[in-house]
Amino acid sequence: MTMLKRSRFWAVLVGIWAVTLWFLSERQHVMTGPEIPHMDKVLHAGYFTLGSAAFYSMLRWSLRRFSPVALLWGTLLFAAGVGALDEFHQSFVPGRSGNDLGDWLADLTGGVIGLTVGRKLAGWLNRRSPAGGGR
Repeated sequence: MTMLKRSRFWAVLVGIWAVTLWFLSERQHVMTGPEIPHMDKVLHAGYFTLGSAAFYSMLRWSLRRFSPVALLWGTLLFAAGVGALDEFHQSFVPGRSGNDLGDWLADLTGGVIGLTVGRKLAGWLNRRSPAGGGR
């Protein structure tokens, strides 16, 4: 459990997430299978939920104590900024549209969900630790 309370662990996960995002954005056709309306938005939100939860956890377990407001805005700015950069990046990839407001909003929605997941995970980790285990 103590590994999950280390900022470095979460920073590595955020790095892996970002590299994977770049790789996925470089591909012309990411989705295969039956055509499901708006499934790309669900995938964007889901992927950004993972990245934002890891980013929130990285900030939450850092040695520097961030206020709850800083954790909230930091995570939301992370999702919004990375989502915008990803959309811009996709505009240069042949076969990708890029600069899609709907995709960016789905990324931001994933950021909000990821923030919630990160907060729940932190609460769970604190309950699992003896005597609350810190903050």
